[in-house]
Amino acid sequence: MRLKSYKSCLFLVVLILFKILMFYFVTRLISSLLENTIEENLVKPTMAIPRKKLSEQITIIMREFEPHENDVSLTSQSFTNLFATMQQYIMYDEFPYPPLDIMLNNDTSSSVKFVKLSPELRLTYKDIYPLNNILTKYVLFVPDSTRLSSRETLQHMVNKLSSNPGSIIAAATNNRKYDLNCLRMIINTREWMLKFDLVKSTNCHAVIGKHVILMETELLQRVSNAFLLPFPHSLYLQTASLDLKVTIMKGLSFHEGKPLFRSHHSQWKQKQAEVSRLKSLYNVFKIKRVVRETGLTEWYGCTKDTSRCFGTILDSMPSYLYEKRWTPPCCLSNLRKTARHVFNMLDQNGVRYWLEAGSLLGAMRNGDILPWDHDVDVGFIREDSSRCEWLKKAKSRSVVDTKGFLWEKATEGNFFRVHFSKVNKIHVNLFPFFSKNGTMARDSWYTTHKNMEFPENFLHPMSSIEFVGRNVPSPNNIRDFLELKFGKGAIEIPEYPDPNKLKFP
Repeated sequence: MRLKSYKSCLFLVVLILFKILMFYFVTRLISSLLENTIEENLVKPTMAIPRKKLSEQITIIMREFEPHENDVSLTSQSFTNLFATMQQYIMYDEFPYPPLDIMLNNDTSSSVKFVKLSPELRLTYKDIYPLNNILTKYVLFVPDSTRLSSRETLQHMVNKLSSNPGSIIAAATNNRKYDLNCLRMIINTREWMLKFDLVKSTNCHAVIGKHVILMETELLQRVSNAFLLPFPHSLYLQTASLDLKVTIMKGLSFHEGKPLFRSHHSQWKQKQAEVSRLKSLYNVFKIKRVVRETGLTEWYGCTKDTSRCFGTILDSMPSYLYEKRWTPPCCLSNLRKTARHVFNMLDQNGVRYWLEAGSLLGAMRNGDILPWDHDVDVGFIREDSSRCEWLKKAKSRSVVDTKGFLWEKATEGNFFRVHFSKVNKIHVNLFPFFSKNGTMARDSWYTTHKNMEFPENFLHPMSSIEFVGRNVPSPNNIRDFLELKFGKGAIEIPEYPDPNKLKFP
């Protein structure tokens, strides 16, 4: 009897549970039908997108390695061990020799690809510049001899970048606190200059020290040439010009791989390659002066042994003015040296001279050459030319003096030029004047130097003015002298030689 009663109770409980479940599912079904009916008349909500795997979000790029000595194969394997299907690009300009182990053992199905960036016959632009083939949201630049030991490391970097879109994330290859330094980059294209400042921050324009870089592929596509060497300096130069910032993440588990460049010869070879690449990079982006964070100034422009940084000048308008640049700083430096040398030679030989035209205008404004000027103009008394042996010799032929400066007679008029060297033709113009009816006149008409004649009383007596670091003779009443030649307000508002030619979009 008890057993029968127990079975009845159990049956009743099961029946109640069944009815509860049926009521729940019927309720959910009705609710779903109502939602679908409403959605037909309203904008449908955005569907949740499944989170992609890291291997589908990131492409690895190895650009920073030396062909003659590297740890590329093991660095690549370190990432493949954790992310077997993550796309990797190993990029180089010249075929690495000896060949990389990973190249010899690689097959077509591998996720590791090799890209030669330098032009070659039968290779298309797409072949040598693969950025358009990268379909992932992010790219990870990995320096040579780096190891990844944890998947979470990349996830942390992705999370950081996701919360700071439009930035660049950097992480050191070890966990020591002060390995990376943050730099601010000041790029002055008009003055051909790059300046670095060390900043006490984890957010800046560039990072020095060995590190891994994560950035959005879309951001990488904004720079003009993403894979120039030396890397990553070339990348930071381009992103800094866009005022893009780098954030340093600390405490992540990237590690050093095999030690490299342990012999003196390999260190020397690597250093020579770095110097050559820097010179090439600055030449591409027209940077002539670099001021390091230490205060050291490096010059990447012309010298006595190289041609000047601009070509033939037409109508007194150097080509760089059309590029919205001023005179390259190396040219200004060489021009100052040439001017000081000429002044010394004229002083030593008792030649009466004075600062002329645009050079006098620059002296009045800031005691220096106008920042867009390409020569220095000096007037002198014609009868004094016999006092200087170099002027006498230059009347008949070009001559190089004991300091390596070239003296010659100009081809377009009866005046002289003194060049920085026989190769580098940055120069000082020497114009001979003589007195004629109270006017300082010149021998012939110079089409490139107009309005040069002036009343003789501007030289009686002479004055002096600070110019290129020394006192130089000048006419008296300098303001009246300059306004006679250039018009009212010339000192306060100097103009380019022909400003109308620069009025283009």
